[in-house]
Amino acid sequence: MEALFLNSTSPVELNWVETKWEEMYEGRNPLIVTGIFAFLMHEIVYFGRFIPFLICDFIPYFQKYKLQQNKENSNEDYWNCTKKVLYSHFVYEGPLIFLFHPMATFLGMKVSAPFPAWQQMIPELAIFFLFEDFFHYHLHRFMHWPPFYKKIHKVHHEYAAPFGIAAEYAHPVETMILGFGTVGGPLIYHACSSLLFDLDPVWDLHLVTMLTWIVLRLFQAIDAHSGYDFPWSLCNWVPFWAGADHHDYHHQAFRGNYASSFRIWDYVFGTDKKYREYRKRQAEEKRKLKTN
Repeated sequence: MEALFLNSTSPVELNWVETKWEEMYEGRNPLIVTGIFAFLMHEIVYFGRFIPFLICDFIPYFQKYKLQQNKENSNEDYWNCTKKVLYSHFVYEGPLIFLFHPMATFLGMKVSAPFPAWQQMIPELAIFFLFEDFFHYHLHRFMHWPPFYKKIHKVHHEYAAPFGIAAEYAHPVETMILGFGTVGGPLIYHACSSLLFDLDPVWDLHLVTMLTWIVLRLFQAIDAHSGYDFPWSLCNWVPFWAGADHHDYHHQAFRGNYASSFRIWDYVFGTDKKYREYRKRQAEEKRKLKTN
């Protein structure tokens, strides 16, 4: 039987998922509940999304879709990366995830059911993607300033041929700086919509929207570092989407293609010029091989 949630105006019928969400928080410390749920979700999505790409590494058929076919990562590379990423997750990212709930509730973010409608979530998620991509482009480009690169960003470039779980293989300082683009965007959006525009409370940002955004961002990051460009990859269907094809070149050349999700800012500022020339040469070489 579906539960009823009483808001300030009238009762709202909750679906099964919303009911379970309320039961998860009932009688428990919301900080602990949100922290554990968000952390477990992060780990399951992060490593779970990598598994299909890992499987592809052991199936010869998929090797033709590998972007850097002349480079092969060893089992030692995978294990070394996994250990350091897990250390970073538990020591640095975990505490930040637990601190998110008090920060979000302080700003008035909604946690309880009912969940927001998809018509509200889609434009919010689009705004988060745009903000994060803009932020990531400029801060990532700054990280290639020699003094900063040598001490901080060089860690992330340890693997010239990246693989999925290397997405969050980075110095703790970089994790916190670039992580603000993911977490800070929604918080700024919520603060602005609540304080500056005085929107109807029904439009307040919901924790479920935030968690959905985190899942999508993890999918994007893992895919971009996967090292594979399949015919069904999103970048082959959406022209302005970056994807692995775009970001893999950044690891290969150690510069250019600084954005995370889209190709827009690299094109506008000309930081993808060498990448486009490189891909053009590759296409010409393939045409020559077909004609011969």
